[in-house]
Amino acid sequence: MSYEVAVRAEATLGEGPTWDPATGRLLWIDILGSRIHSYDPSSGRRTSRTTHQHVGAVKPRAQGGLVLNLRDGVGLLDPDDSFRWLHHEPVPDRRGNDAAVAPDGSLWAGTMRYDEAPGGGTLTRITGAGEVVPVLDDVAVSNGTGWSPDGRLLYYIDSPTRRVDVLDHHEDGTVSHRRPLAGIEAGAGFPDGLTVDADGCVWVALWDGGAVRRYTPAGELDREIVLPTPRVTACAFGGADLTDLYITTARVGLAAPHPVAGSLLVVPGAGQGLPQPAFAG
Repeated sequence: MSYEVAVRAEATLGEGPTWDPATGRLLWIDILGSRIHSYDPSSGRRTSRTTHQHVGAVKPRAQGGLVLNLRDGVGLLDPDDSFRWLHHEPVPDRRGNDAAVAPDGSLWAGTMRYDEAPGGGTLTRITGAGEVVPVLDDVAVSNGTGWSPDGRLLYYIDSPTRRVDVLDHHEDGTVSHRRPLAGIEAGAGFPDGLTVDADGCVWVALWDGGAVRRYTPAGELDREIVLPTPRVTACAFGGADLTDLYITTARVGLAAPHPVAGSLLVVPGAGQGLPQPAFAG
């Protein structure tokens, strides 16, 4: 499989690609650049806007607008571009990181300390009504989060562990029985963002690994897309038929960044993605 450059950019820390079917756009962010980007593959149109603090994730809302996982909590952008906090919880030296929307429309928002200290991060479930439910409270870098096609399994990454974990996900939103699905060997980078396809396979971006890997539900590696820049951060399926794999990358910390570092990449026809729910709030 070969990649194309969907949007040539120099994002410091490009992250969080998300397909918005209501608008036909691919949303993505630059965390440290405090920017939200959008890309319309049918027209090539690009937009960008600045947030008032570092933004770890952006997702569409069912009633229009966006939900943002920010440095100091989770906020809402309404369709008229007005902003309000849904969950405001500033913690010194901590910021929001990756986030995902569960099948029931709740937002699972991760955090991490800027120094990536063990135990400094969390994973929290936030309902559309604003109820805040802690899920995990002893992680370092809360990253990739996604669900199996039937919603019964949660896949989760705490990057320094070098593992993709799987948990049982119950109808009431609780999880149990955390166990490893796959480990990333030394020298292959660290697991970062993930997405789940229609076959139930888990696609994992490898930070400092320059690749995206696909693991079966049994944890077996069956595919790898090698990329020319090492800091690959996240991936998601998009396009009208959800068959194109969009991949975000970063430039931060690279002494001599590759020309595509910080760009949004795409692998056309990589697989079949799953429709992603919008946040219920």
